[in-house]
Amino acid sequence: MKIILLGAGQVGGTLAENLAIEANDITIVDTDSARLRELQDRLDIRTIEGKASYPSVLERAGARDADMLIAVTNSDEVNMIACQLAHTLFNTPTKIARVREHDYLRKEGEIFKNQAIPVDVLISPEQLVTQHIQRLIQHPGALQVLDFAEGQAQLVAVKAYYGGPLVGREISYLRTHMPAVDTRVAAIFRQDRPIIPQGNTVIEADDEVFFIAAKRDIRSVMSELRRLDNPYKRLIIAGGGNIGARLAANIENQFQVKIIERGIQRCNTLAKTLENTIVLHGSASDRDLLIEENIEDTDVFLALTNDDEANIMASMLAKRLGARTVMTLINNPAYVDLVQGGVIDIAISPQQTTISALLTHVRRGDVAAVHSLRRGAAEAIEAVAHGDRRSSKVVGRAIEDIDLPPGTTIGAIIRNDEVLIAHDDVVIENGDHVILFLVDKRRIRDVERLFQVGLAFF
Repeated sequence: MKIILLGAGQVGGTLAENLAIEANDITIVDTDSARLRELQDRLDIRTIEGKASYPSVLERAGARDADMLIAVTNSDEVNMIACQLAHTLFNTPTKIARVREHDYLRKEGEIFKNQAIPVDVLISPEQLVTQHIQRLIQHPGALQVLDFAEGQAQLVAVKAYYGGPLVGREISYLRTHMPAVDTRVAAIFRQDRPIIPQGNTVIEADDEVFFIAAKRDIRSVMSELRRLDNPYKRLIIAGGGNIGARLAANIENQFQVKIIERGIQRCNTLAKTLENTIVLHGSASDRDLLIEENIEDTDVFLALTNDDEANIMASMLAKRLGARTVMTLINNPAYVDLVQGGVIDIAISPQQTTISALLTHVRRGDVAAVHSLRRGAAEAIEAVAHGDRRSSKVVGRAIEDIDLPPGTTIGAIIRNDEVLIAHDDVVIENGDHVILFLVDKRRIRDVERLFQVGLAFF
């Protein structure tokens, strides 16, 4: 696939890295020549220096015969204009734009259509991150919660603790112990290394266990791996920017929410727009303020400012003062695995969330969702099976008979609103949503080929 990427920042660079290893023809455009040289030295890609919204730059980048344009510069307006020009001048088939400003998003249905600004797929990082955080709040003790088939099935990561009923036992024991609940352990990370689980794999304390189940069964399965945490009630949000404000507005009717914000004008705006949230003017790194606001009784402390270092320091202080769970927004990918799992319980990466959403639209075949797991090398894919036994490598076949690439497992199938956990004798049918897990992203192309229809097999 021929793809033009506009913007070589953290999202653009990471996306280029993901796409380049999958043998796509990638051209990346940016005004930063040093950044382009650095990417070109590492990756097999083409680079163009110039302004992403200029017609001449888009033409040099090959917009006339590109299959897809992905605009992820730091400017919403540049992203939108680039999509407009790609449509009007070059008839580019698929145009994806990252748009952050809530004012544009409120009028999404009127603005982003062919008669106005022709954007085929709109990506809002703040909206995606807010939804991600909300899922974590709804599942106390979860390290990651991913939705499939519009939330009918969920993939949840938890840390196994001493004393959990399944800890020290083989995975196959779960089926015996919980005959009424169907689930599958999809992946295990032990000391930062992935393990493809088998029935005789023994779960050890401190393993990060990724399991998939119907949404209604998630808490039951979590209880097998760790003591269930009490539901969250009291939350403190550090940072009243777009993410903090949106999160507070979404959850303030279900939880006791406080926001700490440094800017007095922003505080006044938040106080007017939020109904049940207490807005505090000050610094989240102010020890006296945190103590005064009963940090020791706080269930979740969320550091959501735009400053990674400020988020990390405020989170460490909140944890030391007694906050039960600490979630920290970290923009620099190099920091994520460095701080996660220590003092900081969960590191939230906007880049990872955004790239997962983008990859959903880049994958070949009918792919409904793509998610990067907490450990960046692994990926979960929701692919839709089409065809029949003659035209498809998966339809009409039992899972045990499908030639899956190494390091790939099928976790579940969603069929007509029913979640079927993937046991060996389950036969895949036309229209099934198949949830797969890969511990090696280099196998993506092999997985995509499985779900492409019309290949000659005989």
